[in-house]
Amino acid sequence: MTTFKSLGLNAQLINAVEKLGFETPTEVQSKVIPLLLNDKTDLVALAQTGTGKTAAFGFPMLQNLDLDNRKTQGLILSPTRELCLQITNEIEHYGSEIKKLNIVAVYGGANITEQANKIKRGAHLVVATPGRLKDMIRRKLVDIGSINFCVLDEADEMLNMGFYEDIKSILNHTPKTKSSWLFSATMPPEVHAIAKKFMSAPVEITVGTKNAGTKNVDHQYFTISARERYTALRAVLGMNPNIFGCVFCRTKIETQKVAEKLIQDGHKAAAIHGDLSQNQRDAVMQSFRKKKIQLLVATDVAARGIDVEDITHVINYQFPDEIETYTHRSGRTGRAGKLGTSIIFLTKSDKRKIKLIENKLQTKLTEIEMPSAKEIFKNKVQHWIKQIKNTPVKSDLQPYLGDVQKGFEDLDKETLIELMLSKEFLNFDLNPKNLSLNQEKNSDKSSDRKINAPKDKDRFFINVGARDQYEWTTLKDFIRSYLNLGMEDVFQVEVMKNFSFFSTHKKHRDLVLKSFENLNLDSRRISVELTKKGKTFSPKKKKKSNYGTKSKKRFN
Repeated sequence: MTTFKSLGLNAQLINAVEKLGFETPTEVQSKVIPLLLNDKTDLVALAQTGTGKTAAFGFPMLQNLDLDNRKTQGLILSPTRELCLQITNEIEHYGSEIKKLNIVAVYGGANITEQANKIKRGAHLVVATPGRLKDMIRRKLVDIGSINFCVLDEADEMLNMGFYEDIKSILNHTPKTKSSWLFSATMPPEVHAIAKKFMSAPVEITVGTKNAGTKNVDHQYFTISARERYTALRAVLGMNPNIFGCVFCRTKIETQKVAEKLIQDGHKAAAIHGDLSQNQRDAVMQSFRKKKIQLLVATDVAARGIDVEDITHVINYQFPDEIETYTHRSGRTGRAGKLGTSIIFLTKSDKRKIKLIENKLQTKLTEIEMPSAKEIFKNKVQHWIKQIKNTPVKSDLQPYLGDVQKGFEDLDKETLIELMLSKEFLNFDLNPKNLSLNQEKNSDKSSDRKINAPKDKDRFFINVGARDQYEWTTLKDFIRSYLNLGMEDVFQVEVMKNFSFFSTHKKHRDLVLKSFENLNLDSRRISVELTKKGKTFSPKKKKKSNYGTKSKKRFN
């Protein structure tokens, strides 16, 4: 059996390993640690999040430090503040037996002067996010010109977040003699380009299947219409009462909307997205790690770098734009030898993408049928029975048992159970109108123009369409939710390829135009204009737009 001692770690690090309770190294640690301890080499390691990568590069880096040298000797780049702090914390634990060790975390949202002062006092290792580090280099607050080691952790995530130019700029300030170690879950062209430009004959190590999701994940999907997503989510939760999972949405608005619905339905849920302050993000993540929150509803950008153990389910509320994104999402479950489940809510138009995922992951995805309300109820009852049976008995309640028995003495066992069941599931509807996934099979995906609309209405143009993965149902829900209007207040929604039209009652005109004036959706400016007789008018300039009737063909 391979041990950490057999990998070549020194006594100080072995002591730290024993204190941390580590027993046997993971696959990536067994392959990487001896290589980096014995050879001065560049490395490309392909491994999923949660495989022990931090220890794989952290131990060799710690063992090779010159503690008497106050200059920065090692740099670790990570995509997010959360991951930056997590790496710093873990490496501090690995180096707990090393005296005089100084590690500094550098990230946005914190006082840059304080971070610079910590580095000035002597930082053997700097763990940083690309944006903040580039800024500090520009201000000459940090010197990485003599580092011996540089780690790019979650390289594909950093590039997905748009840090390509920042990383290139940072690496250009490092010496060519350093050892570069790149860790990534996938190997898209951008990661390959970084490796080719800044690394010399790197050793490539693959843990598991290259560019594939973990084998411990059961990949499933529901085929539904766009407006049935929340119904499907409720069904998943009903069949999995002990779920501890992440729900991924495409936009900040939908993330918040889904989380609010879950809370209204009695679930312990919270949203995490780019509009939250850093303190709010920290509070949400702390609650999620402590399992005070059962469901974390997140955008992909906000969730990057989040590493939480024991996640049972990953739910893809919408199909992700890139297959690599799905790989990262599903990789958050099924860790440490435990089984996990990844579920996709799939519309018919996206169903062709299943083959792409199956080819990428080299595994089969299972189509799941929506359970009936009675099946969900039966599952909830079984869960309730288990909860009662597993409830620890409180001995101090013994004096009150007589009163309880006396209170129920006129009831037979069957009646008492029936009353308890009714009390527990008082609000559960065994015949809901909205739990069938077959009710809208014949609905028009592009328009709801058949709906009778009032004459007293306004028609609006909006610069989102089918290319943004909107159907008329989802666009209507987005507009209605954003404006806080009722179901009948937004109508005649018509989705084109690059833009769409919708109508509201005239009394809502000012609300629509003012609400959409400064809206940015995932870093894109959303434009809404009032149309009239085939022409459109900007709410500000009232001049002819390029989005009139004649332009419709050109945009398609």
